[in-house]
Amino acid sequence: MTEPDKKMNGQEPSVEVDMGKSAEAEQGQEKLDILYKVDETPPIPLLIVLGFQQFLTMFGATFSFPLLMAGFLCMKDDTVGISQLISTVIFVAGLSTIIQTVFGVRLAIIQSVSYSFITPFIVLLSLPKWTCKPCVIVPDGVNITCGSDAHADMWQARLRELQGALLVASLFQVVVGFTGLVGALLNFIGPLTIAPTIGMIGLSLFDAASGKSQGQWWIALTTVALVAIFSQYMRNVNVPICGYRKGHGCFRTSFRFFALFPVLLAVIVAWLLCYIFTITDVFPSVESKKWGYLARTDLQSDVIGKAPWFRFPYPGQWGMPTVSVEGVLGCLAAIIASIVESVGDYYACARLSGAPPPPGYAVTRGIGVEGITCLIAGAWGSGGGTTSYSENIGAIGITKVGSRSVVQVSGVIMIVMACVGKFSAIFVAIPEPVVGGLFLVMFGMVTAVGISNLQYVDLNSSRNLFILGVSLFVGLSLPKWLSSPANANVIDTGSAVVDNIFTVLCSTSMFVAGAIAFFLDNTMPGTLEERGINKWRLPEDSKDQGELLKVYDLPLIQSWLNKRSITKYLPFCPGFKGFGCRGNGLRERNGYAMGDGIVNSGFETNNQDRQPGMGGYSTQL
Repeated sequence: MTEPDKKMNGQEPSVEVDMGKSAEAEQGQEKLDILYKVDETPPIPLLIVLGFQQFLTMFGATFSFPLLMAGFLCMKDDTVGISQLISTVIFVAGLSTIIQTVFGVRLAIIQSVSYSFITPFIVLLSLPKWTCKPCVIVPDGVNITCGSDAHADMWQARLRELQGALLVASLFQVVVGFTGLVGALLNFIGPLTIAPTIGMIGLSLFDAASGKSQGQWWIALTTVALVAIFSQYMRNVNVPICGYRKGHGCFRTSFRFFALFPVLLAVIVAWLLCYIFTITDVFPSVESKKWGYLARTDLQSDVIGKAPWFRFPYPGQWGMPTVSVEGVLGCLAAIIASIVESVGDYYACARLSGAPPPPGYAVTRGIGVEGITCLIAGAWGSGGGTTSYSENIGAIGITKVGSRSVVQVSGVIMIVMACVGKFSAIFVAIPEPVVGGLFLVMFGMVTAVGISNLQYVDLNSSRNLFILGVSLFVGLSLPKWLSSPANANVIDTGSAVVDNIFTVLCSTSMFVAGAIAFFLDNTMPGTLEERGINKWRLPEDSKDQGELLKVYDLPLIQSWLNKRSITKYLPFCPGFKGFGCRGNGLRERNGYAMGDGIVNSGFETNNQDRQPGMGGYSTQL
């Protein structure tokens, strides 16, 4: 950051020194002007504040996931159950974040629930055997009473099905990660496969966003407008603050308050508007059931009183997980998409944190550990696997703080807050149209993140346009056709299990679009430049070797591991020498881009030292 930039942000060089940085360290900063790099720790008060900020950055996407899944789990009217699910999601996110930063890729990366799992899980829960039974709120009704033990058994059975699928599918990610096969997988996956796969995650959820918003479209659109105002129009507005530091006295600085908390501020303002319109009877009464009553703030106000003060999430809290083949295969598609997304996040985070590009063994270890955290998510029953969060990587670019200690403190904060039952209950009480507005923004950003990978591709090529257009359109059309009740039994192989497998896979937009794009991109003639492979793969800079790579060393045991000869056979260790495979990965043959080799260390080929990256993207609003 240049001196004019610092003055624009209300910062003086002395303020940065006051925050705990020495003059020597400040002189050694790179052009990114990182205040705290990966292996540096801010003063404890600032450490806690920055950790809480990271928590607030990820909370919008995290608490929205269980709110979206609640309807498909048949627990929409069980507000206490939803609050318990939110607590579980936040708890698993905190635990996964700590594990990833200590034993995984060792970068300042937040781990939380992945939206890649939504589509296959929704399709799985749409099978006839998981149809929701009618539920009534009044006691002694003819149907299941909402919140009763019978109702809890109904939605917990569905959650156990998701747990089992996630537990088995996560083993695939563990194997792919720790064996180094992630490099072989990425040898055949390029931007043209990633763009429709990730983009379809958001596009396939427009029904969910519309369903939440239709209760009061004006409130939903107001929420969207507020997010846009805070995150875009006011992102450069600096809010002045004063502080005091012993030995330096009072000082004045400023920070981009609106850019850091756009989702939180939008929810608060929209919620306040709903409260005002509720007490003034602008919204219709609950009894009338007229359009707009779903925006009232008194519909679920009792959930905070019902929720316990403290509740500790634990493995198997919903019962023994169940496993089905169709669930596992659908989950595998989400796992693969999550792997590709995380690899890109690792490189983006390293660049923004002032760290060298992660070597192959660090990426391999990170993906393997992410598989372990998905196993943890399955054991606890959070309703979805974990992945790295691009929102928080974007926050690093804004705050200039890439310290892993900050993220670890954020993980501790998540675990503590998750054990406070009434904290999670607050999110359940948010009016439905406000949540719908958040869905419109977040799902739109997920779609945009996927499409942004096309920046590496030659969009003047008719080949690339054909692959993109066909994969997107078929990915939307086929699942839409299968979702029609008239086509419920169109897949009939004579085996119910096989029918369910094909139904889940063909109804998952992400899988259909990704599979078509993958096949066409790897079989149609095209050069590496045309496909965007050359731009997408980042060469490893030799100056980043040696001492700089110590940032990726494991704590306490790295020196011991370096003395063991067995590490040369372990892809997740620095001493790994590779399996001596043939070929040089993706290469051109007669003008074609061919994949004919397995890379070692997850990424390094025998003839090339290339690092795949996704150029760094962020869903930071």
